Amino acid sequence: METAELLPSRRLARWHLALPLLAVLVLLLSTSATQRLDFWLHDTFIRLMPVTPPDDLAIVAIDEKSLEALGRWPWPRHRHASLINRLDEAGAGPIALDILFTEPSQNGHDDRLLAEAMERHGNVILPLHIFPGDSETPLREFLPTARLTRAAAALGHVHAELDDDGIARTLFRRQGLGEATWPSLADAVAMQAGIQRRAPAATEQAAPYVNVRSHRVHVPFTRTGAIPRFSYIDVLKGRVPDSRLAGRTLFVGHTAAGFGDVLPTPLSGRGNPLTGVEFHANAYAAMARDRLIHPGSLWPVAATGIAIILLITLAFPRMRPTRTLLLSLGLTALPLLLSALAMRWLQLWMPPAAPAVVAALAFPLWTAERLALLTHFLNRQLDALGHERDVPTSELADTAPARLLEHLEELLGARDGWLVTEGQAVRGQPPVTTHQFQQPGKWQHEATTSRVRFHRNGAWHELGLVWPTSGTDDARRAYLNRLPLHAGTASAAIKTSRERLSRRIQRVHSAALNLAGMRRFIGTGFERMPDGVIVTDALGVIEFVNGHIAAWFGTPRESLQGMPLARLLAGSVPYTTPPPGTRNWRDAVLSVLTGGTPLTAELPLGQQTLLFHLTPFGRSPWRQPGLIANFSDITDLRERQRQYREAIDFISHDMRSPLVSQLALLDQLQRENRHADPETLGQIARLARRSYELAEEFVQLARAEDLTEKRFYECELLTIAENAVDAVQQQARSRGIRIELEGEEDLWLQGNAELLERAVINLLTNALQYSPESTEVAVTVEKAGGYGIVAVADQGPGIAPEDQPLVFQRFRRQQDQEMGGPHGAGLGLAFVQTVAERHGGTVDLVSTLGRGATFRLYLPLVD
Repeated sequence: METAELLPSRRLARWHLALPLLAVLVLLLSTSATQRLDFWLHDTFIRLMPVTPPDDLAIVAIDEKSLEALGRWPWPRHRHASLINRLDEAGAGPIALDILFTEPSQNGHDDRLLAEAMERHGNVILPLHIFPGDSETPLREFLPTARLTRAAAALGHVHAELDDDGIARTLFRRQGLGEATWPSLADAVAMQAGIQRRAPAATEQAAPYVNVRSHRVHVPFTRTGAIPRFSYIDVLKGRVPDSRLAGRTLFVGHTAAGFGDVLPTPLSGRGNPLTGVEFHANAYAAMARDRLIHPGSLWPVAATGIAIILLITLAFPRMRPTRTLLLSLGLTALPLLLSALAMRWLQLWMPPAAPAVVAALAFPLWTAERLALLTHFLNRQLDALGHERDVPTSELADTAPARLLEHLEELLGARDGWLVTEGQAVRGQPPVTTHQFQQPGKWQHEATTSRVRFHRNGAWHELGLVWPTSGTDDARRAYLNRLPLHAGTASAAIKTSRERLSRRIQRVHSAALNLAGMRRFIGTGFERMPDGVIVTDALGVIEFVNGHIAAWFGTPRESLQGMPLARLLAGSVPYTTPPPGTRNWRDAVLSVLTGGTPLTAELPLGQQTLLFHLTPFGRSPWRQPGLIANFSDITDLRERQRQYREAIDFISHDMRSPLVSQLALLDQLQRENRHADPETLGQIARLARRSYELAEEFVQLARAEDLTEKRFYECELLTIAENAVDAVQQQARSRGIRIELEGEEDLWLQGNAELLERAVINLLTNALQYSPESTEVAVTVEKAGGYGIVAVADQGPGIAPEDQPLVFQRFRRQQDQEMGGPHGAGLGLAFVQTVAERHGGTVDLVSTLGRGATFRLYLPLVD
């Protein structure tokens, strides 16, 4: 009971857990609900796995020191030419000049000097920018001036992608109007430095005014200050040794505050953003170390979430709550670990938040599901306890002392008794005695009395019985000594939990253990038993009866409960002889209670015959000792025994008689030593035919009684009637009787055509047997409701009304003489009725004396 009722179905629990988790996973993957969490995890992983910049990378910073020395921005372009010349003299590698030169200078001489310096170095990369010229014009590509563009070794766009939270984490390696023409500045520098042969190819095309971007990557950053930085003015004035500049890849750009070219990054955040030149230098460092991170597909993330859900639904119903919590925490960390490993070793970014959130929600959802199931169970149990029919399960300790005395007197046949409560006589007067009570609850037996002192409901009681003769037998004394009357002076306190839910569980579970065992066992098990059941207490007083007892004894359950079993038996069957060895039913019940020997007897009750079995049962953890009485209806068994005796009589008389006559004739022929004449042979043939027909009727009836639906098949009713008519036509012609058949076709039923045909033949044979010669037998086949009807009507003498109820009984048509002709053994119509009942139908008779008889066979049709 505890496991079946207190635990939910694992299959149900799995579906209740899997479906919500799957719905949450789909919701998180199809929306941006976990985007901020993914950003935070991404930035955390980036901070934990910084990129080590290449040794040849450095930044030439236009910082506050340079601005202070060289004046306010913008500087003349010949100054940038001087910087390039200085770097060229020092043997610097590729120079990314992250300064926009989209318009010619006012002094064309400066543009010429800058272009010449760039051409002289031969490896200067310039940026381009894509943005609208103003609010009313579309996007434009702002390239360096034509002369500078020709002088530049390569061009690269300087766009960094800001995510929804305003942090720059990614860039597009290809971007342009109409098609992704331009590589990123970092890609352009990498190609000039020989790190990569070419930037990723452009794969998309659009209208000329559409900004096309492709090959998005996540940029892992270096630690703050990891990339060497030289001040612009220091490089320009030669304060930086050539050895520190030679062979280096240099990014030249603004780092001073106030230029607006700043980007919050995962490492710097919003409080200390990186400048554009630092961002692109970090992108170049990631390319050089082959650490650029590519965004992964959504399907591996979804597959991870589904695998986690599958593991949770399989494991959680089998685990304890503590282990489910640990498993939930482990599965929450699993997507984070996989995402970090993919970022570090596969350069893939797999957002882990959605599967991690699903795993984290599994434990509270499972806990909520268990609490919901528990609450549902508790409510269901409380409702069931409130609506179930009350089954009395009182103990002797709950019986009032006065009623206890009354029951003991009636059960044990005491002549008198007394009851004293707290020294006051409630009933009768105790005899004077000098004996003192030695122990509460222990009976003391004297010559003609038995007494006991016990505590009940806060008071002391003395109960005594007076026997009709001197002393009582040992069985009754032993029985009294076993009665648990003393309840003690204090009740044991039941420890309960202080937590509300635990108290509720304890209360419901305790009630279920106390009541469900008896109620379900007695109320359900006994109620469904084919037998009648009575359960009594230790005094033989009825506590429970099932529906059969109430119906058979014609008494409501409420009246039976609380009635002594001996009174019920004596009052219901007053003229029945009690079981052997007892004078009355009270002695019978008492002998079982005191002796412990089961009792079995046959009990006629109206038209029924019951087999009565009474047995004691010992004390169990949930109830006191008592009796169980079982009543089995053996009416059918007795009827079968009667039929068996009739069959034996039939075999011993009806079937023996023709055989004895045949043997007598054959013995006579043998004694006279002569050949049999035709008359004697005919007589022997008739006797043999008589024996065969009797045996055939008996065999056919046995076949009909053993018929089951396994032997059914579809058959047509009119065809059955036609075959039956054909079978008896010869017999009808021999007596000049016409058989007229009329009926409907296509009346189909599920049945056994062979036995149905035999039943119709029996009806026709019966009609031909009792019809006068040169008359007519009418056979009709028709439909009425859902039944097909085969009616056989003759013009015979009819059947008297008092004989009509008997015609379908066995052996009711016996012959008066052995040689009286083929009138049968009285089994033909019994066979017809048995076949009809096995097919779910019936047969009836309508007859009037002098006007013939009509038998109708009703059989259910199929649609």
